[in-house]
Amino acid sequence: MSKANPFVSLGDFVPKTVRVLKSGYTRSMFAKDVFAGITVGVIALPLAIAFAIGAGATPAQGLWTAIVAGFAISALGGSRYQVAGPTGAFVVIVAGVIAEHGMSGLIAATAIAGVLLIAMGVSGLGKLIKFIPYPVTIGFTTGIGFIIAGGQIKDFFGLTIAEYPAEFFARIGAAVRHFDTVSPPALALGAATIAVILVIRRFAPRIPGAIVAIALTSAAAFLLKLPVETIGSRYGAIPRGLPAFGSPIPDWATIRAVFPSAVTIALLGSIESLLSAVVADGMTGDKHSANMELVAQGAGNILSSLFGGIPATGAIARTAANIKNGSTSPISGMVHALVLLAFTLFLSGLASAIPLAALSAILLVVAWDMSELRHFLKMRYAPKSDLIVMLVTFGLTVAIDLTVAVEVGVLLAVFLFIRRVTETAYVRPVEDWRDADAPSAAAGALDGAGKAEPPLALPRGVEAYEIYGPFFFGTADLLRDALEQVERSPKAFILRMRRVPSIDATGINALAAFRGSCAKRGTTLILSGVREQPRKAMDAIGISAEIGEENIFDNIDGALARAGAIAARA
Repeated sequence: MSKANPFVSLGDFVPKTVRVLKSGYTRSMFAKDVFAGITVGVIALPLAIAFAIGAGATPAQGLWTAIVAGFAISALGGSRYQVAGPTGAFVVIVAGVIAEHGMSGLIAATAIAGVLLIAMGVSGLGKLIKFIPYPVTIGFTTGIGFIIAGGQIKDFFGLTIAEYPAEFFARIGAAVRHFDTVSPPALALGAATIAVILVIRRFAPRIPGAIVAIALTSAAAFLLKLPVETIGSRYGAIPRGLPAFGSPIPDWATIRAVFPSAVTIALLGSIESLLSAVVADGMTGDKHSANMELVAQGAGNILSSLFGGIPATGAIARTAANIKNGSTSPISGMVHALVLLAFTLFLSGLASAIPLAALSAILLVVAWDMSELRHFLKMRYAPKSDLIVMLVTFGLTVAIDLTVAVEVGVLLAVFLFIRRVTETAYVRPVEDWRDADAPSAAAGALDGAGKAEPPLALPRGVEAYEIYGPFFFGTADLLRDALEQVERSPKAFILRMRRVPSIDATGINALAAFRGSCAKRGTTLILSGVREQPRKAMDAIGISAEIGEENIFDNIDGALARAGAIAARA
């Protein structure tokens, strides 16, 4: 498999849990994992509920997603420390899918995204996701942060709005129009929640600030009998039993309708989960298996959809907390899921007392963390093309749709990549064929005495050009003008390809057209220094036979001898 696809090997598909257990798993490691898992479970509790509510789902769906997908991804994943569950990045896309296709459409999109993630892992795309351009990533993450923040204004201020719009600017407008309905108790609880989180971050960063803030504000609202909306008053009590198990297999019309959203979920999930795994590697020195991680993410999302859950992915904040609290293996991620399961089955009644203003405050903190405004503002010093890509992605995320933003952002980045490769690739005459390293050294080589020898001239009737850089559809036009630059048609035309690492079908077609132009002029085309990949591609398509094996050489000496012989016969 590794020979057929350099991005895939059989070793990629061994879960990290298996590797850890085989290498020797001790009681001491288990004890550390249990402590870390309990801590992360406590941290994940309010986040799972908040993200679900922020996306328009129920608190129970958020909890069961963290339980089912979180356990499966830890058990099957390719990262030693990854903790998965609902995340802020999905709030926007989930809310959009629910608004357009309903909850059944979201469950179908989650299942399809799971299948796509498995396919991405099996095909080796896990090792390519890291090439998503930074301007695209920072553009849509900042945009997501803004949208999440816009969605929390109503609950944070306790505004009375009958129908809160889904669009960002419409939400801001609705909040401004109804700002006279601000609830001082709700605003006080929201502000207190943010204050508690910030104070704990500053003075006791190892303590889970979100859970402490939720506990304090919930207790205050209950004891003071504050007139604020809670989870229980809006959604009712969280069911204590197991969720219904069902099949998310949709009909063909539903698949077509939700497929674009499923692609976005899969792409966003792969980016966030692998970014989280990279962060974990940087904190620990470990190395994750990107392909196995994507397969696990896919399996986790499929299982989540079977239990009526929402999309899940690796969570950077929870993964970092897992590491900081002493995790040694994926067992801690599984313990985190079991902690949430215990809460859901035995203590879910406590969640009904949580004020929605406190949950909205947590999401505002998450939105601030996600927006990374410092990095966003630093991009003004980046090349203009990168800045434009980031701003377009950001603008489309906020103003239109995350799916459109990611697709357009990646497409713009691809075009910019092609442009930059084209700018660094060129075809130019060979000024001194003896020079092996510096193509612009027109002064010639140095002799033994340190004096510069004059450049050696090519035989009369021979021209030599060299291609620099990959020869693909973005640079194929460069060759078409080379022959026209020659005043008189030469008897032999040497094309050096020693600096062409790869060629695609468009490049080969351009080469074939160039050979045809040479033939019409009575010029023999000679190739020199053809490397492995271009030679295999040319042989497979048949252009090598058209040029003639006698006209293809590994080095310039043979090409020059062949060109000299042709010119001498003329």
